[in-house]
Amino acid sequence: MKTQLTVDQLWQEAAAFALEISSSAESSLYGVTDGKAIGTHVEHRFRAFLQDRYVYDLGNVARGIDFPSLNVDIKVTSIRQPQSSCPFRSARQKIYGLGYALLVFVYDKADDPSSQTGRLQILHTIFVDEARTADFQTTTGILRLLENSANADDLTAFLLERFLPVDEVGATQLAEEILANPPEVGYLTISNALQWRLQYQRVIQEAGNVAGITRIV
Repeated sequence: MKTQLTVDQLWQEAAAFALEISSSAESSLYGVTDGKAIGTHVEHRFRAFLQDRYVYDLGNVARGIDFPSLNVDIKVTSIRQPQSSCPFRSARQKIYGLGYALLVFVYDKADDPSSQTGRLQILHTIFVDEARTADFQTTTGILRLLENSANADDLTAFLLERFLPVDEVGATQLAEEILANPPEVGYLTISNALQWRLQYQRVIQEAGNVAGITRIV
């Protein structure tokens, strides 16, 4: 009988999956260098890994995340350049987070010419709570300003100086919200683009040392 997938079970299965995929070599991965293709491969394998034992909602385009009922998205990235993209929703995501948690698999890939296979070694499996998915420099900068008694004008100027994708009216509205509801420190680096570019080096460094960033493997 399949059971409903929970976040705790997702962590446990992610750890088991990381060990399984790291111990297997696959001909379909030989010579593949495209990070998106590798990420899709890992995500499909992980879903198949879960489907035998658990019931869970499949991700959809509207929500844009892999486990909408758990509010968790999977990210797969190479240790050589630990980053990925995600849908842009608003400048507010840099301050208050993406709106969902992340399960991040960080791999290193090696090919074996003798067997014509590729192997993915999962080096880090990390869970980032929703509250920690904002931009580090933006949130720490805001909190420093608030410690120095910043007002709405100070915050508006800061947001505009950081080239957030927001106009002056939007920045003023965000400044008022920040005064009423200061953000937590985020640990992603989020670069402006048509899609957000998420970078994970700080998450890898701080996993297990900061509340809300859990090192699963």
